[in-house]
Amino acid sequence: MKIIPSIDLIAGKCVRLYRGDYDRVTEYSDNPLAVAKAFEEAGAEYLHLVDLDGALKGNVKNEELVRKIIGETKLRVELGGGIRSFEAAKKWLDLGVARVILGSVAVSRVEVLKSLVDVYGPEKIIAGIDALGGMVAISGWKEITDLRAADYSYTLQKFGVREIIYTDIAKDGALTGINLPEIKGMIDTGVQITASGGVTSLADLLALKEAGCVGAIIGKALYTGTIDLKEALAV
Repeated sequence: MKIIPSIDLIAGKCVRLYRGDYDRVTEYSDNPLAVAKAFEEAGAEYLHLVDLDGALKGNVKNEELVRKIIGETKLRVELGGGIRSFEAAKKWLDLGVARVILGSVAVSRVEVLKSLVDVYGPEKIIAGIDALGGMVAISGWKEITDLRAADYSYTLQKFGVREIIYTDIAKDGALTGINLPEIKGMIDTGVQITASGGVTSLADLLALKEAGCVGAIIGKALYTGTIDLKEALAV
């Protein structure tokens, strides 16, 4: 199972939201590049990078910073937030992003997702399902759809998706532990799952590994010191 530290960006700063609420932002660093380098120094190979400004506005807003992180670290960066066209995804893949994460566009324009999977393959194109109460959320988590996350997983697989990053919004940034039953329900749909939201302890990570997750994304727990990245990687 991959251990993937996370950086969320707002206005060039490293932040965390509480349960996806843009009005409840905690700033952890005004130098996200330094944070990324620290993760790399601790032994991380991967980085989950989300442009929260882009998620709201529909295109990547922290472009210069994203470019620096790609260019000045050897981390395999997966980028999400505001990538809503074939051209935007192509640009970032051409610039060296290891994987792009498609969330809102995979709901509103599934043909874009299909085209990207056809051209770049399922290793490069990852679907992001962000869910509240099991229902898919889009547009920076501001809009809750009538799509059930598990049902939507089956749909995405028909278009060639092999891996989904599943975020439980109610758990995200809350440090209250993971929602293991929901995560297991997603795994049962037959897709590879990287879990995000609520990872608070090494026990959470071990539970995700035992459940069959291919990856676990850690955010706030790293910034508060609840989880030590070196220890998590070792375990």
